[in-house]
Amino acid sequence: MKDGIPPTRRSAGRPTREQAEARLEELLDTALDLFLEHGFELATIEMIATQMNMTKRTVYAKFPDKAALFLAAVQRAIERQIVPPEDLRKLDQGDLRETLRAIGHQRIGLVLTRNGLRLQRIINTESFRFPNLLMLNYNQSGRPVTEFIVELLEREISRGTMRSADPMLAASVFLSMVVSGPVRQIVAGIPPEAEEIERIVDFAVDVFLDGMRVR
Repeated sequence: MKDGIPPTRRSAGRPTREQAEARLEELLDTALDLFLEHGFELATIEMIATQMNMTKRTVYAKFPDKAALFLAAVQRAIERQIVPPEDLRKLDQGDLRETLRAIGHQRIGLVLTRNGLRLQRIINTESFRFPNLLMLNYNQSGRPVTEFIVELLEREISRGTMRSADPMLAASVFLSMVVSGPVRQIVAGIPPEAEEIERIVDFAVDVFLDGMRVR
């Protein structure tokens, strides 16, 4: 208190913008967990609202229906998996083999996170109901990585160290080689040990480069 005047206080009835954003994040996280646990069909707005200590009316004020909430929760999970372009550039070590190894480890590492694992599992289980999930994830999270690899390959092709080939196809094949196996194990709940991941990444990179080198 100063000069007998009590300090002003923010009204307790209306949350700040930061509080509202944090509450929305919590809602989307909770929704994704419950969609994973019960499936889209059995998870309900009432179930999610109860878990959040919200009313259904509050949830419906933010999302018109369950599908909209589901897609928003998946979208937020995808956004958390996006690697900023500047971070991708930092993986370029000048040596193609080492750069591809770094990319492989990064992609696998992202799936090992809680968010990455939840995202992969929800895509696997609900893609039949929401066919656009795969492309939604690829366009935002996967495509920038593929295009970065394309740039690396085009650089080597222009130098004459790699045979001329479709770089987009080659980049897609590389990511499938290095990531698909470990990701299947991770999603199944039996993640490979660090040494096994190292062995898989090294082998995939070497096989890929051997196939792409000029003879």
